[in-house]
Amino acid sequence: MNGALLVAGTGSDVGKSVVVQGLCRWLARGGVRVAPFKAQNMSLNSYVTLDGAEIARAQAAQAWAAQREPEAAMNPVLLKPIDDRRAQVIVMGKAVCLSDAQEYLDLRPQLAGVVRDAFEHLRSRFDVVVCEGAGSLAEINLRENDLPNMGLARAVDVPVVVVADIDKGGVFASLYGSLALLDDADRTLVAGFIINKFRGRFSILEPGLAMIEERTGVPVLGVLPWLLGLWTDAEDALPARSIASAAQPPLGRDTLDVAVVALRRMSNATDADAIACEPGVTVRFTRSAADLLRADLVVVPGSKATVEDLAELRADGLDVALADRARRGGPVLGICGGYQMLGMQIVDAVESSDGEVAGLGLLPVETVFARDKILARPHGNAAGFGGVSADGYEIHNGRVHRAGGDPLFETADGDEGCRRGVVVGTSWHGVFEPDEFRRAFLRWVATVRGRDWVPGANDFAAVREATFETLADTVERYLDVSAVSEIIARGAVPLRVAGG
Repeated sequence: MNGALLVAGTGSDVGKSVVVQGLCRWLARGGVRVAPFKAQNMSLNSYVTLDGAEIARAQAAQAWAAQREPEAAMNPVLLKPIDDRRAQVIVMGKAVCLSDAQEYLDLRPQLAGVVRDAFEHLRSRFDVVVCEGAGSLAEINLRENDLPNMGLARAVDVPVVVVADIDKGGVFASLYGSLALLDDADRTLVAGFIINKFRGRFSILEPGLAMIEERTGVPVLGVLPWLLGLWTDAEDALPARSIASAAQPPLGRDTLDVAVVALRRMSNATDADAIACEPGVTVRFTRSAADLLRADLVVVPGSKATVEDLAELRADGLDVALADRARRGGPVLGICGGYQMLGMQIVDAVESSDGEVAGLGLLPVETVFARDKILARPHGNAAGFGGVSADGYEIHNGRVHRAGGDPLFETADGDEGCRRGVVVGTSWHGVFEPDEFRRAFLRWVATVRGRDWVPGANDFAAVREATFETLADTVERYLDVSAVSEIIARGAVPLRVAGG
């Protein structure tokens, strides 16, 4: 099989990313060399490739589903919001500028060539490229110089399937209205509809499927069910699935309660996913001081706006809760921006331009921001946790200097992180994905808290793989995969006459 496909949507959060994951794994296990592609993504959840490029975490997950190593070409443009008006623009894995919305619209024509080159680079090396759109395919105010949706489909001549979320209601109106807003040339590229997140009696839905096909001339390629408890890397900073997620039954007498501080500009919220996959561990995102005081472990996560999030944390009184917690012997972990907040001082003339800002004073470290971003895939061992191996990835402008305490990790390039009593900090994201360190760290938390908690035996990579297989099984069972294969292989298709 050779070709390409764009999975667009009627809006955000309709399931485009998950459908692409399912299609990539279904194709890969059929022997097809497949690669994911998203021309432009806006996300604070990002990842570092082996060659030091930053891409959206969702595209990294799609690459893993495709059984490929993530690379910059899979997400040539990434936007990381700093506030409500500005975002950092990352092109082919490297930050190039800060831009407000209007400035970015003016920049898009220059990025169109980068996007096409990245797509063609993948198309030349793989049998199939499965593209993901962004937001809605019918954002008519953004159609000129559009990069991820119909602009891409037209530029590289690929067919489009449109995903709609029935759980939100109005699924037929969203499909019909999206198609109606497209001009004729765009409309001819729409080859099928996919309805997502269905739960209920299928016989009640069937008449609507026939009517939408009759009125649009576009076939419904399938209806995907609501998958309860589905785990997958999210684009959004605060994935709803992780809030008060139900833990697997504990293997010991006790459970562990983990509270993650819900920062407004939180980045890499996926750092908590591996923790949540352990038996007997519940993870919740919260801004409640009471939650922070009673949890077994509090995680202060990464942030794309460290100084601003620190100010809001103080305004909500969470600084007092964290200090009280540490004084009472409750474990606190800071990751990246959260680690910087736990220190004595932050000197920032880059992100916020606020200069010297006092930290929370829970760790003897100081952070100085530099204009160039560190992107790395470090490896080491955790001397204070039995010397177990550990690795992760780094995405930060802040340079953290330790003036006391003990290092968390020892690497070939020196030590990293800081540990003083029950307060721990690291610049490494993804640090809980390696099984040895995650279990050693949580065993330490359980010991400090006096909990009879026992770690599980399954590795985190297996949990991720099981999700990809579930998605591929769902695609194979509920989509007309013969029709999908035909659409991929024959490329752009003319719109059938309604009723014909």
